[in-house]
Formats: sequence, C-alpha cells, structure tokens
Amino acid sequence: MDIVFILKAIIIGIVEGITEFIPVSSTGHMILVGWAIGFNGEFAKMFEVVIQLGAIMAVVVLYWGKIKDSIIEFFTFIGTKGEKGKTGFRFGINIITASIPMGIVGLIFYSEIKSKFTPEAVIAGFIAGGLLLLAVEKIHANRKFRVKSIDSITSIQAFKVGLLQILAVWPGMSRSASTIMGGWIAGLSTPIAAEFSFFIAIPAMIGTTGKDLFEFNYSIMSTTLWISLILGFVVSFIVALIVMKKFIDYLKRKPMKIFAIYRIIAGLLLGILVFTGVIKLTV
Repeated sequence: MDIVFILKAIIIGIVEGITEFIPVSSTGHMILVGWAIGFNGEFAKMFEVVIQLGAIMAVVVLYWGKIKDSIIEFFTFIGTKGEKGKTGFRFGINIITASIPMGIVGLIFYSEIKSKFTPEAVIAGFIAGGLLLLAVEKIHANRKFRVKSIDSITSIQAFKVGLLQILAVWPGMSRSASTIMGGWIAGLSTPIAAEFSFFIAIPAMIGTTGKDLFEFNYSIMSTTLWISLILGFVVSFIVALIVMKKFIDYLKRKPMKIFAIYRIIAGLLLGILVFTGVIKLTV
C-alpha cells in the first residue's frame, strides 16, 4: 500500500472540497495542485470526478430538509392535482428547468468538451471568469428588489441561471461562478443565487459523474487506489460541508470581488509560468 499516494489523494480531496462551491474553479485548482504533487494519469481523472460527487453529497446533507420536503410536496402536488404542495412542485420544476440547458449541451457535446481541457483553456477560464465576475457583479448584484427567497424564484429566472451554467463547460470558468452570475442577471440576491447554484449542481454533477464512471477501466484498480478513492470522497464531502456554510455566511456580508481578483491574479501567474516553460501542466 502506497501511503504517499494516499496522502496525495487526500490533498486533492481537500482542494476539491474547498473550491467546488466557491467561484474559483475546482477543476483548475485540482489540475494545478495535481501537477505540483505529481498526482496525474487515468486514475487521477476518474478520482477527480468521484470526489466532486462527494462534494455534491455535502449539498444533499446540508439541505436535506429542503430536498426531502420538496420531493414530498412535488408528488403531493401531482397526486392532489395541484391542490397541495405548490411550493415544492415549483421548486422541483425550477431545478429541472435550470438543468435543461446544461443537459442538452452535455449530451450533444460531451466528448468534444472533454477534448478541450487544455492548460491554455484553464488559464483563459481563470482570467475570463474573474473579469466576468467583476463586470456582472458591478452591473447586477447590487440592484434593488432582488429575490431573497429560494421559493420565490420563477421558472424564467431558473432558466436564465441554467443558460449561464453552460459557461461551466469551459475548463477553469467554474460552475459556481457561472450559475451565481446567472442568478444575478436573473434578479436573485447573492446568497440565494449561491444556494440555488448548490441545488442545480446535484443533477449536473451526478450526470457527468455517472458517464465518466461507466467508461472508466476498473481493471487498473488496486488496494491503494480503492483506499485513495474512498478517502478522497469522504474528505471532499466533509470539507465541502464546512465551506458551503462559511461561504453563504460570507456572501451575506461581503461582495464576490475578492474571488474575482484572486482568479485574475492566479490565472496571470499560472499563464506566465506555463508559457515560459517553468511548469508543464497536463490536463
């Protein structure tokens, strides 16, 4: 059993848990940290997908009450022909509506999207995402009369968020950043935009995870790899659970500007290091 390899897996799990739900690109950070510690190859690609599912499970746990009640109300609404469960039904429809654009793009262009995961694309995604965050927040986030309840979101607003989520197919752009910007444009307050982005991450990540896991060659798995996979999943879940709570609290008090500035600086530094040959990234 390779203890050093397992420790590297735990480090990547921590990185995923920290970065999945804040607007800085978990994919970009896992690629960078993976290069720094020598964690790469076919297993690493599958590992990154699985630990993202661990982070998504943190959403299910943190918001289990809301998810459970909404599922019950959704089917109650159907069973009572609309007499009961309107809130949960509307919430469910909003999640479905917001997921449609990414679902269509994923089904049609999944293989092509994966082929575009290059270091240059990740670097450009870091910088472009940071600039977009600054611009969209300045224009939209501080407007009055923002939606301040997740149950007050309309289907049109949900669809707008879903359209912006398509930006997340650009490696380094960040699914969280894309959906939060979509929320701003649609008229949601920042904390509600972030929370809604958590919920619509569930179908998006489960879909991509399922496809990648189905295609993976499990014949290469060893005891070390299985232990690494399990620990990475658990660590990303625990860290994401903590970070989500802190992130929402932060957004109630502070703007997103700091994340945008970080992205731009990190992207520029990474670009300089890559294009001068100081580091060589593989995606």
